[in-house]
Amino acid sequence: MQLFRLLAMVLLVLVGSLGQSVYAAGGGDGEKLNVGDMIMHHITDANEWHLFGDFSIPLPCIVYHPETGVDFFMSNKFHHGHNSYNGYVMDHGVLKRVNDASFPQESVEVQVLPHTSLPKEIVESFATGEEMAESYVLYNGKAYEADRSSFYDFSITKVVATMLLASLILLLVFSSVARSYKTNRRAPKGFQNMMEVLVTFVRDEIAKPGLGDKWEKYFPFLLTLFFFIWTCNMLGLMSPIGSPNATGNLMVTGALALITFIIILVSSNKHYWAHILNPPGVPGWVKIILVPIEIASMFIKPAALMIRLFANMTAGHIIILSLVGIIFLIANLGGDVAGWGTSILASAFMLFMNVLELFVAALQAYVFAILASVFIGQAVAEPHH
Repeated sequence: MQLFRLLAMVLLVLVGSLGQSVYAAGGGDGEKLNVGDMIMHHITDANEWHLFGDFSIPLPCIVYHPETGVDFFMSNKFHHGHNSYNGYVMDHGVLKRVNDASFPQESVEVQVLPHTSLPKEIVESFATGEEMAESYVLYNGKAYEADRSSFYDFSITKVVATMLLASLILLLVFSSVARSYKTNRRAPKGFQNMMEVLVTFVRDEIAKPGLGDKWEKYFPFLLTLFFFIWTCNMLGLMSPIGSPNATGNLMVTGALALITFIIILVSSNKHYWAHILNPPGVPGWVKIILVPIEIASMFIKPAALMIRLFANMTAGHIIILSLVGIIFLIANLGGDVAGWGTSILASAFMLFMNVLELFVAALQAYVFAILASVFIGQAVAEPHH
């Protein structure tokens, strides 16, 4: 019972922190909140790590432009998007560049806006039928087009920083557990015992069922895969650190799926390829249909891994943030009393969703790892006689 109360208190703190962050995103001073923009701001990647209010952790920006060469600077040079730097600007946390010779290269105060929010007099200055860019930078009454197509971005973004943080956490945790095994020659207890249970679970419920006798060779990969995804998922639920949505990024899940796909190809044996290119016991006319399907399935399997993890984690974030947004939408429509009344109901749903997401965070790590184990197992399996 005490554990349940502690969990409820922690979740209330998380909800409150997330609400404060959303309130700041909406202006925090009576400005109406755009729920769609707020949700996209939280679930997409950014060149700065926003925590709450106007406080954010600056991240390294590493860019290469064919004309100006390599540039290295911290994201706080932009002062939360209010300043430019060397021709670069920050558009809702995303790095963009103004490719106009008349735009100043030194740091100047600017305003970055989507084309839908440009002042009427500036829109009227464009030629009739001229195609509008996605973002514009206002400086000295003139609108400059800003985009990401003219430079190469190698920056440490919020998603990259989250993965580095997850890797550091895992290195520290498993290094500590390994030292405990070396120094203590008795039965594990406490945190060491919990980690042994989890490692044993991955071995007995993920590696062995999918790989059979060959489980030892691929066990380190599956163990790393499970704990890395789980740690990233858990970091994404922590509102006090900005809820970074690493596993809700297609590039991240795509990279994990690509690594799995490469391991499948490298590990595959002749029986695997024979089953795909020349299925035994199948009539020739059926092979004409079946072989293309089997070849397509090679790529569909990793694609399913990528999309499944991305969709599930992103959906959870969107639902929780939508519940937060409902509070402020009702407050804008019906006043503070209506907002407070709605917040009680929405907070209850948010608590439920946070608890559910704690389960989903582990479940999605398990699903990704078990499917990877099954797919690799199919590639290395010997035919039954």
